[in-house]
Amino acid sequence: MDSATTRHERAHLALGEIFSFAYETFISNKVRFALTALGMVIGTASLILVVTIGMTGRQYALNQIQAIGTNEIWAEYQGGAQHISGSTPDPLTIEDLAAVQQGVPGIVASSPIVRLSDRIPAGNGKEKDVTILGVAPEYLRVRNLVIPSGRFFDNDDSLAHNKVTLITEKMAIQIYGSAAGAVGQVIKLTGLPFTVIGTFKERVETFGQTEIEDNTMLIPYSVSRYFMETPSVSLAYFSMADSSMVIAATAQIKRVIQSRHRAESVYNVQNLAAVLAMMDRIATAMTVVLLAVSLVVLLVSGIGIMNIMLATVSARIREIGIRKAMGATNREIRFQFLSEAILISLIGGIIGIVVGLAIPFSVRFFTEYRIPISGLSAIIAIVVSSLVGILFGTLPAIRASQLDPVESLRYE
Repeated sequence: MDSATTRHERAHLALGEIFSFAYETFISNKVRFALTALGMVIGTASLILVVTIGMTGRQYALNQIQAIGTNEIWAEYQGGAQHISGSTPDPLTIEDLAAVQQGVPGIVASSPIVRLSDRIPAGNGKEKDVTILGVAPEYLRVRNLVIPSGRFFDNDDSLAHNKVTLITEKMAIQIYGSAAGAVGQVIKLTGLPFTVIGTFKERVETFGQTEIEDNTMLIPYSVSRYFMETPSVSLAYFSMADSSMVIAATAQIKRVIQSRHRAESVYNVQNLAAVLAMMDRIATAMTVVLLAVSLVVLLVSGIGIMNIMLATVSARIREIGIRKAMGATNREIRFQFLSEAILISLIGGIIGIVVGLAIPFSVRFFTEYRIPISGLSAIIAIVVSSLVGILFGTLPAIRASQLDPVESLRYE
């Protein structure tokens, strides 16, 4: 029992002596070891930043899509089948929307869209091309729009066929100087006066990838029918009560619409679930690529540690011989050099973690953005930096432990 206790105490003292000696070696060669640890700092910091960028990108994409509306489904007519020639168009109708609302459970709002175009005075004798969308009052809810000034038209406006309109905030600023300045103005469309009752904008910037452009005006669908030869619908929007119903409802809406039209007519019914999945895949792919780059940086820094430790072994051959002559075992010599490699990688890793976490925190401090920070990335970074030190410090440590003490003492 006493013998086992003595061995344990000796091992404990030897381990403490090894780490103490490694620390002293590090202090005596600060510049060389600091430059070696710099690679670990860069690699570890980049590892944390890569995880942060991946999380931020995914969260940003999710927030953008949620702002547009995760419960949103849209349908549009794409034309006849390719082998059908000379067939008359078979567009969506307002009756299709009514049939969908009756046949598909869970729809809380819907709106038809009719696209028209015109030119309006833009001041200084100039004219501006505008896109006119005839929509229902529910369009505000379905598209999750923001009303910076004024109001949106309601069911009373629609039933009374009031000639009212909303224009985009950008268009209001260009023509009238401000969003509030546009309210109350009168714009003539094909000779008919329309009163601007408000301005609108999308909740997130879609850069013209939706039906809403910078020069877009909204008018009641009931009024837009004055300008159409046939009461067709360019696009139909539906909003579900819950996002979990969207996938099933998309297929049901397509079946209802198809059943009301010719078999060869093609209708596109989509939702944002596919877009969300695509954005998630893009964010994941970006994270993987950046993670691979940071791992390459860690690999290069690990090779640097190994090169420095091999050079250190060559420079300290006589020292190794003296230690062996004084009774140091191969295991103690191996642990000595391995501990030095681990010390370098850990110091670099800890500094890298501090730098990697400080950047997102500084963004939070100086701006209104809240970048998500993963504590798991810091844990992974410290584990990886330790493994790099062990992996790339093993070869120099083994080489040092295998040196012959007699030959080492003779080395000059």
